[in-house]
Amino acid sequence: MTRVKLFLIVFVCICLQAVQLVAEEDILLKAMEGELTRSFELLEHAEETSLYFLQYAVTDEHKLNISASYGAIEKDEVKRRRYLTVDARVGSYKLDNTHEIRGAGFDFYMYMPHEAELPLEDNSDAIKSIIWKETDRAFKQARERFIKVKTDEIVKVAKRDTSPDFSKVASQEYLGAKVDLEYDHEKWCEKLKRISSKFKKYSWIHDCSVGLRANVTNKYLVNSEGTIIKEGLVLCRVWIYSKTIADDGMELFLHKGFDAHGFFNLPTEDEISYALDSLITNLKALRDAPLTEPYTGPAILVNEASGVFFHEIFGHRIEGHRQKSEEFGQTFTDKVGEKILPEFLSVYDDPTLKESNGIELRGYYKYDDEGVPGERVTIVKDGILKNFLMSRSPIESFPKSNGHGRRQHGRKVVSRQGNLIVETKKPIPYKKLQELLIEECKKQGKPYGLIFYDISGGFTMLGRYFPQTFKVIPLLVSRLYPDGREEVVRGVDIVGTPLASFGKIIATGDDTKPFNGTCGAESGLVPVSAISPSILVEEIEVEKKEKAQDKPPLLPAPLYE
Repeated sequence: MTRVKLFLIVFVCICLQAVQLVAEEDILLKAMEGELTRSFELLEHAEETSLYFLQYAVTDEHKLNISASYGAIEKDEVKRRRYLTVDARVGSYKLDNTHEIRGAGFDFYMYMPHEAELPLEDNSDAIKSIIWKETDRAFKQARERFIKVKTDEIVKVAKRDTSPDFSKVASQEYLGAKVDLEYDHEKWCEKLKRISSKFKKYSWIHDCSVGLRANVTNKYLVNSEGTIIKEGLVLCRVWIYSKTIADDGMELFLHKGFDAHGFFNLPTEDEISYALDSLITNLKALRDAPLTEPYTGPAILVNEASGVFFHEIFGHRIEGHRQKSEEFGQTFTDKVGEKILPEFLSVYDDPTLKESNGIELRGYYKYDDEGVPGERVTIVKDGILKNFLMSRSPIESFPKSNGHGRRQHGRKVVSRQGNLIVETKKPIPYKKLQELLIEECKKQGKPYGLIFYDISGGFTMLGRYFPQTFKVIPLLVSRLYPDGREEVVRGVDIVGTPLASFGKIIATGDDTKPFNGTCGAESGLVPVSAISPSILVEEIEVEKKEKAQDKPPLLPAPLYE
């Protein structure tokens, strides 16, 4: 035997021993495994309706939230909790208790797994006792609902998509390192106080804060198929927020966030201060800006704003479960293989991507919430729809998960976005994009075009009962006139329908930049990212923003009296 072979054998043995040692020392994971084995062995042979799948997921969250305003700490919170989520499935992979009961309104979304809090101490007996009680409750609820599912199948018309309720996957084993909340509390408090004191100079600012949030999460997952996952993730954010009120009563705000997977990767004090100064300058321009009217015409959505735009009106419509449920509008269900975007655009979702252009991404993860490895998925290639984001809920022609089953603890897993990436084959400099915007204004006989620099978010209507429309909430918007003059304006929201909007993208920039945020949907709040270049659209529609009717404060702020 050569020395190299001997070394490899020894190395492999050491690695296996290390993995076994981690499992033995992790009381929580060991308790989960033990109780799962015991419960499943008993319930898979239960009379009448038996259990065919059981999963325990524990989310151990350590949350930090510090904020300062006008040079003083206003919030200083550190919380830690452990959440247990039990998923119990009865019936079979083909038909089980999670099946949609058609015509039951929100029943499909209200049916949630069982959740309970676990003790923070690693006491095996205490942990097992709670798991036992929640498993019993989950099993009983699953059996009760399965009766309704079978009845629904008898009395309702045939379904369009007869895919199974659950797909089989290979078991996974991953024991990652545990992460901890480690930071210099006093240093950060002093830094936030110094930065926030800069707001004192501006009497027209009515609300402001600078803060640090961190979510240190250790996730544990075991299921009856043999999957064992332990994954730790740190999400940190420094944020700046400022709000003012215009003379006509319109409330205006801007915010800026810096995200990282650790405290050491956050921006310096000088970088945060510079961003604050820039935010105040933009907010002042916005406060003094004229109101704009409802309008249709050409526009540029600058990179981050474009990312939010794609996330809201495109990303949610290519999540797999929305193609299967009869409640949804199914905008793209029948368009696989068809052109839905300009041929120079491709769209991917890659949760395994940890950073882009030096910016760390919130949508990163190794394993989804069903224990399936995250995958890079080609959704659109050269304008042609190719795929959907899939959890373990199959749809017609897409029987397998691609690692996009996500949820907030205690919620039902559905397919969700991770890192949505828009790529272009025809990038042009941003200055050229502005020139094309002016050309398009002249071509259409429009007095100006719009540039959307920042978007806070939005919402999109997905149910069949509602029109398939969207609204996106801009924060910073300007008019670009044919003579090159640019003017900040306020008071508009973007509205429209997705199919019409995508067909009007005519050019893209070379300035790709990520947007980081948190997305809320039926499976709760999950961290996401969207990466896109600036885009020029032939036509976009804006309508008047909702406006408060109260006057600005009558009394001067005490700092400036």
